[in-house]
Amino acid sequence: MECRIVLEFHDLLYIINLLSMKKSGGVILLPLPKKYFLTAATSEGKSELTAFDGALLKARVGNTNLIRVSSILPPGCEYEPDLVIPPGSLLPIAYGYIVSANPGEKIAAAVGVGIKKNSFGVIMEFEGTCSKEEAEEKVTAMVEEAFEMREIELDEIKVASCEHVVQEIGCAFAAVPLWY
Repeated sequence: MECRIVLEFHDLLYIINLLSMKKSGGVILLPLPKKYFLTAATSEGKSELTAFDGALLKARVGNTNLIRVSSILPPGCEYEPDLVIPPGSLLPIAYGYIVSANPGEKIAAAVGVGIKKNSFGVIMEFEGTCSKEEAEEKVTAMVEEAFEMREIELDEIKVASCEHVVQEIGCAFAAVPLWY
């Protein structure tokens, strides 16, 4: 009787990660995330921190512990827009945000994910005193440039963005949470 186990690419990378752990040092590596979504939200608060916290809550990541990561979407990571992250989780996340205490100022944040099928992706973040559309244009151009620099063909770009006109203290936040 023959027994076959079929593993997906991201499962193989996870196994390689586990096998490459240092035996003597006891280093524990996080597994490669298998899911992601894009999110963006704004909030007002009585302080910069509570404005930021309010934006996190509206973006569905406010009850997690953020672990900020840089710009690579792992191979095989699947887009799951309705993903729910358990409260208290350690959450790998790429994000951009801006907080302002200048009433009337327009602020925006955007994230973009560049996707190459059957490969890894690239995440870019942008925040500034501009419109949502300007933030989207800038983050899209950053994703395109990142793929050009890597000499990889770009198949798709996903973008999430938001803008906010500050009343007292406001925050614009955009992110790509990664999950297992």
